[in-house]
Amino acid sequence: MSIDVGQQAPDFTLKDQHGQDVTLSSYRGDKAVMVMFYPFAFSRICTSELCDVRDHLSSFVNDNVLLLAVSCDPMFALRAYSEHDNLTYPLLSDFWPHGEVARAYGVFNESAGCAIRGSYLVDREGVVVWKVENAIPEARNLDEQRKIIADLVP
Repeated sequence: MSIDVGQQAPDFTLKDQHGQDVTLSSYRGDKAVMVMFYPFAFSRICTSELCDVRDHLSSFVNDNVLLLAVSCDPMFALRAYSEHDNLTYPLLSDFWPHGEVARAYGVFNESAGCAIRGSYLVDREGVVVWKVENAIPEARNLDEQRKIIADLVP
């Protein structure tokens, strides 16, 4: 069962591609956070999406909002991925316990062993104010996501 708009976002602490702990609730009262789950590093659609984010980073990361991209890939794979494609924002590893955060958000695909494409805008109070969930082969509309951030994050 996925998280609904109006619910408190499940908190988590995951390691980024550099081995640093990142905790969602540490941004409460300070920034809104776009939590983007994606299936696999180095895959075609994921790379297209995450490079689009890189190319429009100021729409996702600024004084009011932060982006946390989450996959079930191991941290070392995410480091290689970030270096290969110059992805400078946090790529978080939900590798072990495998998919625990994706399960908490209701976006873990058991048969594929990865997250589907779920995006959640979490406000400064930790509440989900917008979400979209796409199946693994469906690219998300990042123009819509940028507009939502601009409209909902003051």
